[in-house]
Amino acid sequence: MSAPVIGLTTYREQAAWGVWEQRADLLPSGYAGAVEAVGGVPVLLPPVGSPGAAATVVGRLDALVLSGGADVDPGRYGADPHPRTAGWRRDRDAWELALLDAAAESDLPVLGICRGMQLMAVHAGGVLDQHTPDLVGHDRHGPGADAYGDTAVTTVAGTRVHELVGGSLTVRCHHHQSIASAPGFAASAHASDGTLEAMERPGRRFWLAVQWHPETVEDVGLLAGLAAAASGPTG
Repeated sequence: MSAPVIGLTTYREQAAWGVWEQRADLLPSGYAGAVEAVGGVPVLLPPVGSPGAAATVVGRLDALVLSGGADVDPGRYGADPHPRTAGWRRDRDAWELALLDAAAESDLPVLGICRGMQLMAVHAGGVLDQHTPDLVGHDRHGPGADAYGDTAVTTVAGTRVHELVGGSLTVRCHHHQSIASAPGFAASAHASDGTLEAMERPGRRFWLAVQWHPETVEDVGLLAGLAAAASGPTG
């Protein structure tokens, strides 16, 4: 059996490397490394605005990872921006929502990571809490700058997340927003402060999302589950 081809959505940002400083499509290499570690072939997916492009891409993938990144545009879920909500990328939102439309049509396995989980909630008609510290009274889910917050999570017995990573674990988080509602999704892990840290869609082959960053640690249980679903039978 050939290795599954797994698409990874990317940032489009001003970046500097070598003698260059210009707009670039990029992604931390940990994502591709995690896909390779579970036997997959990573393919980077920059934002594309062409009609029909998402369906074309999804038709050539075995699975999709919605990567981390900037906040989702609050207008996508009918909210005014919180003072701490910033930097949303409308082109990326539109592209990734189109990818989710196409993935839903074909039941393509999908893993959402951090922003990816939030976008999957919004795609389902859900709403985000725009600044989680307002709710929980601390910033340990996202300490700021380039630091990750170590967060203890407990998974829900009987869920796919529980099957893949066990009953409890410490994860690396970097999010200041969280899920208020996600219609159609079941909760599959929470932090000790009650924050929803993972969810999954019953009835789908593999529609799973986490607020933490599994690509930054050696535990590749979630990516291995995605690769297995990508390699398994459809329908």
